[in-house]
Amino acid sequence: LVNQLPEANLILLRHLFGVLHHIEQNSSVNQMNAFNLALCIAPNMLWLPSPTGPEEESRSTKKVALLVQFLIENSGEIFGGDIASLF
Repeated sequence: LVNQLPEANLILLRHLFGVLHHIEQNSSVNQMNAFNLALCIAPNMLWLPSPTGPEEESRSTKKVALLVQFLIENSGEIFGGDIASLF
């Protein structure tokens, strides 16, 4: 799916998840592991197109958080193994 994104979107995601992965790599110092980062970032990345009830929004946020956590933890494999070289 990542390879089907427009190039500009792919570059943006590669940089964003490169930064998040770098922060996660220092979680022993900053306490921001992939789970914590995902909880902070997920609500701002994807949301339902129309307003729904609180239960549906909560389920949706949890799903997005799991996706973001997965992308952070596997960013090297998903976006290219040398993601740190972006910086």
